[in-house]
Amino acid sequence: MTGNSVRNLATAYRNACLALPVVAAAVLGLSASSTTAQAADAAAGKTLALQWCSSCHLVAEDQKTASSVSLPSFYDMAGDPGWTEETLTTFLANPHPKMPNMSLQTREIADLARYISSLQP
Repeated sequence: MTGNSVRNLATAYRNACLALPVVAAAVLGLSASSTTAQAADAAAGKTLALQWCSSCHLVAEDQKTASSVSLPSFYDMAGDPGWTEETLTTFLANPHPKMPNMSLQTREIADLARYISSLQP
């Protein structure tokens, strides 16, 4: 799969995720923006990213390896204006099937979204 194909697939998936905030808010009992406001701890998000996400994604400069170069890095996501803290929060509340079931708490989701957003160039 080419880089453009991966980006196109990621963009299409991201756009599909934009329709999920209402569902995620109903499931979580909160709006995505209030979830993010409750816990905006990028350092805790980095710890979670290294624990849960680094086996597949590049999540930090000090990370040794990632198993897949075809997946977007957290830096790619942070640089994509379509991935806001709100869209990341919604996505992480209902991740795609290839992601492991992390069973993240609302605060952990907000921390991860804040960490990814903190990597903006």
